[in-house]
Amino acid sequence: MAGCRGCHVKVAIVHYWLTTWRGGERVLEELLRLYPGADVYCHVADPALLAKRLPGVRVRETFIARLPFARRLYRMYLPLMPKALEDLDLQDYDLVISSESGPAKGIIKRPDALHICYCHSPMRYLWDLAGVYRRELGPVKGGLLSCFAPFLRMWDVTSAWRVDRFVANSAFVAQRIKAYYGRESVVIHPPVEVAALAGPRPVVRDPYYLVAGELVGYKRNELAVQAATRLGRRLVVVGEGTQRALLQQMAGPCVEFVGKVDDAQFRHWLAGARALLFPGLEDFGMVPVEAMACGTPLIAYARGGACEYLQDGLNGIGFALQNCDSLLEAMLRFESLEESLDPQAVRDSVATFDRAGFGSRFAAVVADAGSAASRPPGAAT
Repeated sequence: MAGCRGCHVKVAIVHYWLTTWRGGERVLEELLRLYPGADVYCHVADPALLAKRLPGVRVRETFIARLPFARRLYRMYLPLMPKALEDLDLQDYDLVISSESGPAKGIIKRPDALHICYCHSPMRYLWDLAGVYRRELGPVKGGLLSCFAPFLRMWDVTSAWRVDRFVANSAFVAQRIKAYYGRESVVIHPPVEVAALAGPRPVVRDPYYLVAGELVGYKRNELAVQAATRLGRRLVVVGEGTQRALLQQMAGPCVEFVGKVDDAQFRHWLAGARALLFPGLEDFGMVPVEAMACGTPLIAYARGGACEYLQDGLNGIGFALQNCDSLLEAMLRFESLEESLDPQAVRDSVATFDRAGFGSRFAAVVADAGSAASRPPGAAT
């Protein structure tokens, strides 16, 4: 069952939703390279995104997509998503791969089928970041989340035991899977185009720091905006999100917001930056690895997934406290070392994260889980 090329294993991949193209969707893309005949299931999908990113892939939506305004307000239907997943008829599939960050793993499979969950993160808004999300949602939506959260947490833990093997995208996520679900997991880092991003760094007349990604509360981008404003350093902010207006209000004239950009523009901003600022507590973080693949150093909050690639003094600088003063001090320390950070050493430090090895590692987990499932009870492993 290690791969689908030339075999007769029928595969389904269950993703949470296909409305944006970020790290989770790039993992999905890599899984489809490994299993090109797989059917994809999700709660809602943007037809324009599918046409651009997944042409020819058969994507089926749950009943969530047929509810009023679901394309835009799908997160409001979170309490109905457990039922939507359990209603999926997956009896024809030998292998089910769930791509979990929103609800995806709670499917009901055939008893002899194999269910592998690639977990980007246990749902943050139900577990360790629940308070952050409630504050960001406001009193009404946050209050509704509080009402449904106990039921959803119980379902989340129960459905974790329907999974035959967990794969975590980082050691940090593996710890959270163990803490919340009581399950062990194998760590396979997400696939990053490390080799494709390597190349000479452009000469930039007006050096800048960079923030890139979704502008939402838990990413703590306000720390980067505040630190750059206090130091008077040029900061370029790439991305959109619910916090953009708030960030613009606190930003000084040295901060530039460029919004959403295409892939070529994104790589341009990554390769030309003095350093990428990464102040959030992330499960892994593909953007920092992409930045370092370009030879761009990283200044990151030294907790969570960042600990798996940040090497202080070699490919960037870490800061210990998640506040503006600590980030500001890290930026000043970086500037004192900036000339000594070799771009090639920065690139080399993340070479092991290249996408080339992702498929073989994932296929090996599937093969091992399949072998374990076929052993008689009590057989030696």
